[in-house]
Amino acid sequence: MNCPKCGFGQALEGAECQKCGIIFSKYLEIRENKFKLTVYKTPATTKINDHLEFTKNLFFHIKPETNPLILAGRSLLFVLILIWSFKFILMPMQSHYAMDSFWHFVNLPFHEAGHLIFRPFGGFMTSLGGSLGQLLMPLVCLVVFLIKTRDTFAAAFALWWFGENFLDLAPYINDARSLTLPLLGGNTGRTSPYGFHDWEFILKEMGWINYDHSLAHLAHTLGCAVMIFALVWGGYILYKQYQYKKATG
Repeated sequence: MNCPKCGFGQALEGAECQKCGIIFSKYLEIRENKFKLTVYKTPATTKINDHLEFTKNLFFHIKPETNPLILAGRSLLFVLILIWSFKFILMPMQSHYAMDSFWHFVNLPFHEAGHLIFRPFGGFMTSLGGSLGQLLMPLVCLVVFLIKTRDTFAAAFALWWFGENFLDLAPYINDARSLTLPLLGGNTGRTSPYGFHDWEFILKEMGWINYDHSLAHLAHTLGCAVMIFALVWGGYILYKQYQYKKATG
């Protein structure tokens, strides 16, 4: 017989190869097991595993951090955002806490820029563009942090910002019929021409004006859920970075 590994010809009754020394029975058993693994690893299973691995690498990539000052700074930032998030989430929508906070002035330029960017697409998209602008900006940052800089902790903060924008928009949506909310320039929807109040115009044009309160509460709830998820995600990334720093000294 010929050795299945090296091909050396020898007597049939031999238990091991006279040239390379392998035990025939063990070698054939190992090769059979490898063949079984290859057969059972179907293309569908391989595809699912590849997708899971891609998702893990994309969203849970741990950027090794050995600088204690940077790690401490991120930890402090996380604690501050965590405490601030409790106020955002626990305060009722009618309190307008999100719109009265400092972060509203961060969102406002992107809201106004959205009106200009979407103006070529007509009046409806011009009004909707303000809200889209302040929602799209944190998503752009999220994609950049995930793909370009590979910083998942920063991506978690961008997702938190995305959720906070829903809380920022909720009182505006809720005001679509009452029109009492102070708008940019100091006037209100009641004292402004039709179309100046974004969400009055959007919901009336869609025939959804009677659902303003429901949509506002939905936006508020969605924003809270996204913020909580972002905090869990960011906390996990920070914890893994701390573990890496501890392991490397």
